[in-house]
Amino acid sequence: MLNQTSVTEFLLLGVTDIQELQPFLFVVFLTIYFVIVAGNGAILMIVISDPRLHSPMYFFLGNLSCLDICYSTVTLPKMLENFLSTHKAISFVGCLSQLHFFHFLGSTEAMLLAVMALDRFVAICKPLRYSVIMNHQCCTQMASTVSVIGFFYALLHSIMTSHLNFCGSNQIHHFFCDIKPLLELACGNTDLNQWLLNIVTGTIAMGPFFLTLLSYFYIITYLIFKTHSCSMLHRALSTCASHFMVVILLYAPVLFTYIRPTSGSSMDQDRVIAIMYTVVTPVLNPLIYTLRNKDMKRALIRAIRRKL
Repeated sequence: MLNQTSVTEFLLLGVTDIQELQPFLFVVFLTIYFVIVAGNGAILMIVISDPRLHSPMYFFLGNLSCLDICYSTVTLPKMLENFLSTHKAISFVGCLSQLHFFHFLGSTEAMLLAVMALDRFVAICKPLRYSVIMNHQCCTQMASTVSVIGFFYALLHSIMTSHLNFCGSNQIHHFFCDIKPLLELACGNTDLNQWLLNIVTGTIAMGPFFLTLLSYFYIITYLIFKTHSCSMLHRALSTCASHFMVVILLYAPVLFTYIRPTSGSSMDQDRVIAIMYTVVTPVLNPLIYTLRNKDMKRALIRAIRRKL
């Protein structure tokens, strides 16, 4: 049974209450959104069109770029609309939809980063069996599996949130509909929702994070004790550095936001941190992967030359 209270819409208070800053922030975030779509879209098109990049590593990178475009599209267009609007409303159904797709795409990206770390582990530690283990069917199944898990994880939060009663203020102190701001507005007992947020979200976040760290631990251990080659260690770490930077950029703010108890968090602080993983990370991903990856830079140059 869905929410049956008088609240039919919520008001998103946005990034700041200072009206004079709204036009400036609109231009800033609109520019960032274009960069996100163009940068990640370019990576996706290069990965698809260049036969030299038809490998598991770039298959997952293409998936990551696609997720980044969709992930930012869930929140940024509504934020941009509210910068120019006096009535910053979102319907109850629209709020739940935004919450669902935000957590669906975000959790899928978190798990995909762990899969990418696993791919690097197999490539470096088991190079002779790499093409057999990371075949196209296996890569497709892993990408599909993390998407399915992410969908049902988000669906769980969407259903639980839809059953909350909202009988007071409908003002959300955030620029998008998220679980913690909605729990602040809910009437009645929200202990189960808070428990799910801490336990389930903690598992979804920490599980892939530890798997990523474990993969890199085995990579470093293998290179140090098996190969005894500093140059090979340097090349491997250089290859993995881009991925590890993206992992830190995503996981650090996410863990800080969702693992803390709701009662002990600051909404202003949460909004600033949310900008990190909804805006900053998607815009930096294409820069990190293209500037630090020689194959991507060469493919980009080839693509530009073909256009010219």
